[in-house]
Amino acid sequence: MESNNKQSGSRPKNPMPKQKQERPGIEKKVTPRPQYEAPNYRGSGKLKDRAAIITGGDSGIGRAVAVLFAREGADIAIVHLPAEKIDAKETIAAVEAEGQTCISIAGDVTDSKFCRRAVEKAKKEFGRLDILVNNAAFQKHQKAIEDISDEQFEKTFRTNIFGYFYMAKAALKYIPEDGAIVNTGSITGFEGSKELLDYSATKGAIHAFTKSLAQSLAERKIRVNCVSPGPVWTPLNVADKDPDEVAKHGADTPMKRPGQPEEIAPAFVFFASNADSSYISGEVMTVLGGETRAG
Repeated sequence: MESNNKQSGSRPKNPMPKQKQERPGIEKKVTPRPQYEAPNYRGSGKLKDRAAIITGGDSGIGRAVAVLFAREGADIAIVHLPAEKIDAKETIAAVEAEGQTCISIAGDVTDSKFCRRAVEKAKKEFGRLDILVNNAAFQKHQKAIEDISDEQFEKTFRTNIFGYFYMAKAALKYIPEDGAIVNTGSITGFEGSKELLDYSATKGAIHAFTKSLAQSLAERKIRVNCVSPGPVWTPLNVADKDPDEVAKHGADTPMKRPGQPEEIAPAFVFFASNADSSYISGEVMTVLGGETRAG
């Protein structure tokens, strides 16, 4: 497997290279490669003998989460679009390099029937399902509300919030007491974004969904939390932004750069691990590169 962390501890800084991809974006083609191997992270068996299903697990934050979950002892099922098969193969290799099993499930989380099939496949493969990470996302910048088609609006909501609902509903058939659901939110869900109106609305919905589901599942002792990042260096952004905007991605944070997936993934481990967060549910953790905000 090609390593993209040879310069351990070094982070690419702005300006990033100008580049553009077709959606959904392929991590293998992003320059510089997003960092996901987390060479300084040492596992300690926090997720030993557990099984997790991660949507959008082929690339970006999802890939980094898969690697760290595996390093902590979990077997992994990654859910991804068929067009992301190349990235999925690399994620499988990365998880297997950690000594764990990884399966790939191709499909679209906007389809409730597919979500049920994905969960059943993971359960059949591992014999159990302890953790769900809802991470799949769609975004498309538009200058004004008039530019957002009905089709785009529906696709954004179906991917970013319907998909979370479908996966949670299906997975809860098997997630046991002391299991966990971790959702991926966004700073845009708090602050809004004038060019990501529909995306921001879904992320705000994810934050509220997290809190409500946490209350609903408290008696079942299943914890539900959310990680809400700022700008992260992933294929999603390279495939959506204009090249000039890609070059400036993350430059407005106090750290003057985008986060790397391996810098976001430990927050997911924290919420998935009972050793770390057994008394935490309904929380939305922001990871913003030094930016501070209330709430």
